[in-house]
Amino acid sequence: MELDMTKGSPLKLITKFIIPIIIGNIFQQLYSLVDTVIVGRYVGVKALAAVGATGTIMFLILGFLQGLTTGFTILTAQRFGAGDMEGMKKSVGNAAVLSLIVTVVMTLGSVLIMDWLLRVMRTPVDIMAMSKTYILIICWGMGFNVLYNLLSSILRAVGNSKVPLYFLILSAGINIAGDLILIICFKMGVAGAAIATIASQGISGLLCLVYMIKKVPMLSLSREHLRLDLWCVRNQISIGIPMALQFSITAIGTIMVQVALNMLGSTVVAAYTAACKVEQLVTQVFAAMGMTMATYCGQNRGINDLDRIRKGSRIAFWMSAIYGVIIYAVVVLALPLIIQLFVTGDSSEVLGYARTYIIICGAFFIPLGMIFIYRNVMQSCGFALMPMMGGVVELVSRAALAIVAAELLSYEGVCAANASAWCLGGIFLYIAYRFTMKKMERDKLLAEEDTQPVSSI
Repeated sequence: MELDMTKGSPLKLITKFIIPIIIGNIFQQLYSLVDTVIVGRYVGVKALAAVGATGTIMFLILGFLQGLTTGFTILTAQRFGAGDMEGMKKSVGNAAVLSLIVTVVMTLGSVLIMDWLLRVMRTPVDIMAMSKTYILIICWGMGFNVLYNLLSSILRAVGNSKVPLYFLILSAGINIAGDLILIICFKMGVAGAAIATIASQGISGLLCLVYMIKKVPMLSLSREHLRLDLWCVRNQISIGIPMALQFSITAIGTIMVQVALNMLGSTVVAAYTAACKVEQLVTQVFAAMGMTMATYCGQNRGINDLDRIRKGSRIAFWMSAIYGVIIYAVVVLALPLIIQLFVTGDSSEVLGYARTYIIICGAFFIPLGMIFIYRNVMQSCGFALMPMMGGVVELVSRAALAIVAAELLSYEGVCAANASAWCLGGIFLYIAYRFTMKKMERDKLLAEEDTQPVSSI
């Protein structure tokens, strides 16, 4: 089921590869969405706000880890594309060891600072206890999240996007069942939602591990592959750390937005949470396109085929742009029905705030798609600095408007903070992509000139 993306039609390859990722990403978002819906309807609006208030913290911590694991497997895609199976195995073994070390450190560190972080973010007093309970359980179980993300990234690096999907669909069903049992039957509230989430992620990861051991012999590792190799470690860290920091920089900006939001009260937080869950669900196509381009460009970078990279990037942009226009219209029209899933009784106030968010942010879905595409193209080609700087651009834009919104107590300003970050970030990364392609072209020409034989006189 592995797919070589260095040959054949880029459009057909991208379409074939992206569909399972889209479905998988949607199911992964369903973990969070189902938590939100069940908590909101069966525990209450304050519980919904409590889960929402921790969303940016989860993005900060889990996003950092996801950036690392994705960065660690870029080398795997490049070695696979180049046909270097031994180098690919070394990259997988090193990625596993590095991920284990980072997970232990991040778990202990996040648990120790969580109480302080919630207070710094001005989490409303009436939801503080529930927020802390939810996020601490998620932190203790982050190893399960890392296990799935790492193994699914490895499988995608060698062109297999279907198997992670199958296991994710299964675990999504387990997550839904766990929510219903723990929240409704056992009355465990937000704790039940958190336990169901990490348990389902753990099952996904374990199933991926079993599959790799039994069904993918080329990923079978020996003890020597688990020894840290200096060249591999240097390469993986040089890509993984900037990718992780890029996630963290973006998360810091969203935390500043959350601080401004928390000052507006728990009802506004609940409405914003519901709108964000809808936005995150429909924008998974952009995230899937980014993952697809990471594999596609990583493999083609392994053989240094810049024309295929450029063509694939152009196709990815137009696919994302068309989808962005269509889904914006659909969400705006369907929002009144969607909001009723989250709350019971009179939902007019929550709907009003949610509609404001969708109308403002949805207008910038196209530049959001550009962020995912060009960031992953550059990272998969071994250029991590510019994508990280793109995160800095997002941070500055988001933070500036969040500070103003906090001063004015403006909900519209909070929403505009995200929209401005997407717009400026997308433009910056597109320009950086153009410069990066030109640099790779120059480097390729110089390399070809150096390998040409010198004619004798």
